Amino acid sequence: MAAPSMGGVSLPRGNGQTVRLPRGASLTDLAEKIGAQPAALVTALFHLGEMVTATQSVNDETLQLLGAEIGWVIQVVSPEDEDRELLETFDLTFGDEGDEEDWEARPPVVTVMGHVDHGKTKLLDAIRNTNVVAREAGGITQHIGAYQIVSELEGEERPITFIDTPGHESFTAMRARGAKVTDIVVLVVAADDGVMPQTVEALNHAQAAEVPIVVAVNKIDKEGANPAKIRQQLTEYGLVAEEYGGDTMFVDVSATTRQGIEDLLAAILLTADASLDLRANTEQDPQGVVIEGKLDKGRGPVATVLVQRGTLRQGDSIVAGDAYGRVRSLLDEHGNKLREALPARPVQVVGLTSVPRAGDTFLVVEEDRVARQIADRRQARIRNAQNASMRKRISLEDLDAALKENRQLNLIIKGDNSGTVEALEEALMKIEVSDDISLRVIHRGVGGISKSDIDLALADDVIVLGFNVRAEGQATELANREGVDVRYYTVIYQAIEEIEAALKGMLKPEYEEVQLGTAEVREVFRVPKIGNVAGSIVRGGTINRNSKARLIRDGAVVADNLTVESLRRFKDDVTEVREGYECGIGLGSFNDIKVEDVIETFEMREKPRD
Repeated sequence: MAAPSMGGVSLPRGNGQTVRLPRGASLTDLAEKIGAQPAALVTALFHLGEMVTATQSVNDETLQLLGAEIGWVIQVVSPEDEDRELLETFDLTFGDEGDEEDWEARPPVVTVMGHVDHGKTKLLDAIRNTNVVAREAGGITQHIGAYQIVSELEGEERPITFIDTPGHESFTAMRARGAKVTDIVVLVVAADDGVMPQTVEALNHAQAAEVPIVVAVNKIDKEGANPAKIRQQLTEYGLVAEEYGGDTMFVDVSATTRQGIEDLLAAILLTADASLDLRANTEQDPQGVVIEGKLDKGRGPVATVLVQRGTLRQGDSIVAGDAYGRVRSLLDEHGNKLREALPARPVQVVGLTSVPRAGDTFLVVEEDRVARQIADRRQARIRNAQNASMRKRISLEDLDAALKENRQLNLIIKGDNSGTVEALEEALMKIEVSDDISLRVIHRGVGGISKSDIDLALADDVIVLGFNVRAEGQATELANREGVDVRYYTVIYQAIEEIEAALKGMLKPEYEEVQLGTAEVREVFRVPKIGNVAGSIVRGGTINRNSKARLIRDGAVVADNLTVESLRRFKDDVTEVREGYECGIGLGSFNDIKVEDVIETFEMREKPRD
């Protein structure tokens, strides 16, 4: 049955039927699903005030708007459902634990969270005896690290996997991902500082993931430390210490003096034994999560992955997000080669074709061909979704303005690892300055800034951001020669501040009227060849020659956009006359001046932006 004609176009009426579409689908995709002509959908959307081509990626709201108009319910498939459906086409599943008889005990995976500068990385540093903080710009963790240590409980050696999540608030998304792969959260709170905004934020992530929490009250060696106050503050957020009758273990520690470190490890293992059944299938095909990815000059793309089930071995065909390849080697956090990685083991994988993103899932398949097909389809899906999210919606009403002036800041982001690049992009896209200014990331990647990045910047008038990476050889020369703006950063919030300032600089200046002075007309003189001159007394402020003016009579504006063209005190020309003094004011060719009129002068000043 045909829908009512929309601008002479007839479309199949859906009568409430549901159509499933992936994110970033085009009108052509929708047309195939409902048996319509793509051109007819383009026309229908045009009549709804949206200008979209048949092959252009369309965002969710626009698809649903069109669907409602023609009687179809458009259901945009979530990324998780898309991925599950994609894997099902290859007879694969993610998250299936297999037969329970193959399950074996595995170590707990612990995520360390807390407010910036409360000592998370120093605490891990004390636990694993390495100095990570010294390598971090500004003492802030800029990317995720995963490590496994061995502790002892009741005479038995027990491994524990730690994930160190970034402390800066811009990395909220990555920290949330950390909670999704973890078994236990260690919430670090400084004893001399107390519960802070990021402490609450981290706590919310952990509680949303429904994982047990162990509180590490750090810096107890510092003056002013008050561990009891921390216990009291956290009761307001539902964390009640065991000594207060609750079920949350609080451990007082000092990352500097190593006091309480053994107690913290014991608390983690006891919490795992009491609250969790930590077992995994070691026999099925390996699956897990990418913790971070980076481009190593000697080894190419390197991904740090956390194996969640199965046993990952050298030679396996692996697909991680939209990257794939064969595992050339497995390395632990110290760079030592491993033959295999069991569940809950973080390991570096060498042999992928590209750098996967932090949070991507990985799985092992039987053939390289299958891995490549899955990666290619994921890549196309991600590209469509990005195109849809980056497209600025243009309605018919503002089409002319959009064509006249495209006020858009284009960026290329390159970084040392995928998690940092993704977090930086997400933070930048949240910057809000004005509706008529947009920010667009046209390319992002891991590794140094290459000549192809500079070529792309030349083509699209782009600013290039390098985060912990530099431009390489020819790229530097080309950028200098062509004047491409390349910015280098090592701390993320510096990049955010500078880009926000650049966006504000793109805004059209805003002006506000500032009143300068008012004068009351006492007498009107007729001057040959000049016209009427107002003999006045300045009642307030200052009257300046050449300033803008308006004439007010009986409280109403008689004339606006006037100029004080002449200003005299007795026989002398002057540039200004102050309050309380008399003067003669000439308003150029405007002569309709009467006694008791008020002349108000003003100027337009540019408003400073917040």
